[in-house]
Amino acid sequence: MLTILKYFPSLTALQQQQLAVAERLYPEWNAKINVISRKDIDNLEVNHLLHSLGLVKFVKFTPGTRVLDLGTGGGFPGIPLAIYFPEVSFHLVDRVGKKLKVARDIAEQAGLSNVTFQHGDVKEVKGQYDFVTSRAVMDLSQIVPLVKRLIAKEQHNAIPNGILCLKGGDLTQEVRPFRHEVLIDELKNYFDEPYFKTKKVVYLPL
Repeated sequence: MLTILKYFPSLTALQQQQLAVAERLYPEWNAKINVISRKDIDNLEVNHLLHSLGLVKFVKFTPGTRVLDLGTGGGFPGIPLAIYFPEVSFHLVDRVGKKLKVARDIAEQAGLSNVTFQHGDVKEVKGQYDFVTSRAVMDLSQIVPLVKRLIAKEQHNAIPNGILCLKGGDLTQEVRPFRHEVLIDELKNYFDEPYFKTKKVVYLPL
């Protein structure tokens, strides 16, 4: 929690308590269901919770914003974002039911009322969303055709509705088809930890 508080010192007591629940439960669940690499579970706070909150450094969602978290797995970035933005609704979707079970339990035990879940393919998702988030799920060229129909036309935020991805490494090839619209923000500009040297927020308005 200390690392998160270093970058987000204004977290309320409730938000800190909810993050503490997540920090306690993920290792317990991970011993039964592999939602995080066994070698990486010790780095839960920085590599998963703080990484998910990297999107907060890029955009502050206004209350009432609707976010679809595509391929959420055990709840990343959806659960940490739902803790940070209690007045924003998050719909977490994944094709792997047992991973979604972990996310659902953590949300329930943390007392999150702004999170819903859907087990299945994104093609089965209905409704309209302001943003689609994902964390290293698939290439932009694969995500765009899947979610374009789900992006609402009405705007509520400082940036146009679209896709917000957390990605790492060299993205030159991946973003080439969208080079005139895509915006890339380096997380090393905000976080000092070595893990973030190659981590980025990739934003594509739709």
